[in-house]
Amino acid sequence: MIKKILLGMTLLMSMVSCTEDFTDWGKPQTNPQEDAVTFGNGSVAPVDVINLADVNTEKVKVASIVAPTSSNAAYTPNYKINFDGQSFDIDADGNMATAELTSYIVDKYGKRPTERDIDATLDAWVSNGSTAVKMATSATFQVKAIPEAPVIEEGYYLVGDMFTTEDVNGWSKAAAKAFKHSDKDVYDDPVFTVSFETTKADQYWKIIPKKNIDADDLWAAGVVGPKVDGDDSMTGLLTNTEAKAGKIAKAGKYKLTINMMDYSYTLEEVNYDPFIYFIGATDGWKNAEQKLALVDDAKGVYTGYLYCADPNGWGNQFKFQRVAGSWDNEINSGAFSTFSGAATSEGGNIGVNAGEGVYYFDVNLSEGTITATKVETMGIIGGFNNWASDTAMTWNAEEYCFEATNVGVTADGWKFRVNGGWDINLGGSLNNLTAGGSDLKVAGNTVKLYPTRKTSENIYCTVK
Repeated sequence: MIKKILLGMTLLMSMVSCTEDFTDWGKPQTNPQEDAVTFGNGSVAPVDVINLADVNTEKVKVASIVAPTSSNAAYTPNYKINFDGQSFDIDADGNMATAELTSYIVDKYGKRPTERDIDATLDAWVSNGSTAVKMATSATFQVKAIPEAPVIEEGYYLVGDMFTTEDVNGWSKAAAKAFKHSDKDVYDDPVFTVSFETTKADQYWKIIPKKNIDADDLWAAGVVGPKVDGDDSMTGLLTNTEAKAGKIAKAGKYKLTINMMDYSYTLEEVNYDPFIYFIGATDGWKNAEQKLALVDDAKGVYTGYLYCADPNGWGNQFKFQRVAGSWDNEINSGAFSTFSGAATSEGGNIGVNAGEGVYYFDVNLSEGTITATKVETMGIIGGFNNWASDTAMTWNAEEYCFEATNVGVTADGWKFRVNGGWDINLGGSLNNLTAGGSDLKVAGNTVKLYPTRKTSENIYCTVK
């Protein structure tokens, strides 16, 4: 058997007239694009720039090939084209699969429709059916291609009847309301959102690209809207050619989401729930017991304290549920365009980057912002210590509370505050502590603060 394999390899090698096997052709050539490059005793010539938006076939021509020859005419070479260490099938006419070229460009460069110049080489292989030998490798040439994608502007603004006041025309630059967007390239994240309120029915709207706003020419080319004037559909398709005005049929609070990759839109009437529920790595993604409370029902602002941990090594990440235990209409990182403080976007999940601990959250759903402040210290300050410095509390992870003993708080007033400052503080009544609430006037030595609303709808404390 060994002799047969060796004989087969000897025959294959004897029929190859080119000796470039495994030669390093890695350095780009200085030839102009139209010039052919060497391919054994054949050649490879680049083609013109490929605009994939114009390609509607399964294969696309990426090179013109003059095949290297073999001493044995019975063997026809097979070809591979190589991009950055990846190999793809290519036929003798220089055609490769359109889907593979598109996938390579999108994976490496993204979807932005910009010309991409890809360094490439060709391999020719011959085979006797059981053993294949590389016959030749070409010098480097370039495949130039533009991925297919629609026009997506860097930003968008909403204008319309609902923004008109006594002093401002709702169809003007002064009234235009900016869509929120993440910090990603718009071709990697084509989704934009804006929240607004209309107090009247039958309010018309259109979408203005940022370039028009910047040029102070709102109605220049590129305005976006439905294809039918007065379309009051809650979902539909948009166009930037002869765009018409959409219509909001009834008064209310709305969130408008546009996906500019497929030019679709969704209008949602917003009714903010009293709580949003935290679920994540802290409790193994099983329980949604901690929660934030709605403090501004016009803007959808939620605040409160959450204990964030990663006991299983999955990453200190989480999401919010609108109904505890239900993933319908979940609130994930895609709901936010701005992450501040310790809050991070983790590819769908929300995260914190300051380690295990309790965090104060400020979540604004209408504006798409989330801020997390780690509670480095939770302190008690008041008349009992002359309002001079905080008496530190300790986090009890079993009871989900901060606690302090032998504190000696007095009835002449005291409060809780975070990180030694007044930006985040709690007061009011023992059973319903609120941000910036009045002084607490209860005496005692052991104080426990329950900030996460895990077992109550309120933030509360006990004093003994």
